[in-house]
Amino acid sequence: MMDREIILDGNRVQSTDDFHDLLSQILDFGPYYGRNLNALWDRLSTDVERPIKIIWLNSELSKKYLGEYFDKIIQIFEETRQQDIKLNWDEKFDYVLK
Repeated sequence: MMDREIILDGNRVQSTDDFHDLLSQILDFGPYYGRNLNALWDRLSTDVERPIKIIWLNSELSKKYLGEYFDKIIQIFEETRQQDIKLNWDEKFDYVLK
């Protein structure tokens, strides 16, 4: 099965609301998504269909706008990636910063 690639454009992610709005829309998190880091972990670690790769273009720009929150998002992305590796899933979550 081919990886589903999701593009996040840093030009459109200039606030935490932008990030949650965009990702929720792209991944169809629905109306009950909590729009915070705990909700992000819950959805990515259990609900998002794999294989999937998030490609974050212009990520440096988002980092500039989001600051420490950006680092926390990436930490959740990495924890999700590591969880899938640990569980030895054939189809995994992955991400790339560009």
